[in-house]
Amino acid sequence: MEGHIKLLIADDHNLFIEGLQLILADQPNIEITDIAGDGKELMEIVRKRKPDVILLDINMPEINGIDALKFLKREFSDIKVIMLSTYNEDHLVEKAKTLGANGYLLKNVIKADLVQTINLVYQGNSCFPYRPPFNRSTADSVDNFLLQFNITKRENEILQLIKDGLTNQQISQMLHLSIYTVETHRKTSCKSLS
Repeated sequence: MEGHIKLLIADDHNLFIEGLQLILADQPNIEITDIAGDGKELMEIVRKRKPDVILLDINMPEINGIDALKFLKREFSDIKVIMLSTYNEDHLVEKAKTLGANGYLLKNVIKADLVQTINLVYQGNSCFPYRPPFNRSTADSVDNFLLQFNITKRENEILQLIKDGLTNQQISQMLHLSIYTVETHRKTSCKSLS
């Protein structure tokens, strides 16, 4: 079949993988050929059977998605890679772009956008999310808000992530902080707001 896409999913969350399998089951041109639960397994599968497109999680055991991307683009530059992550951060999107990723999607993406991105990337296009330009006046108003409640930028960042539903563990991994530090910032900022 022309345009038949062999897709490999590299993610360590079984429920998420099962969800992707259900979502993509009715796509006649996309076949999920393999699943890798960690970066090491991903390398082994790619060496044996080269997929057309890889959906690659950033945060994986053994070898993380960024390091796996470096390897894939060095050894198998023709394989298309779409980073699939919960992290909506400019520096990660830019790093993925710099390392040769063909796309970047957030895990809360809708089905139509996921399918479209897989197809576009397979056809040789790049698909990265729109990033609104940095607005200095908005940043100043945020700083004034923080000053009013005596909250640091880091505490505000942690509050935003809590608001987005992240756990202390997820926040500590995302910001490269210890759980103790996250809990301390959380307590301090909550006291300041009360």
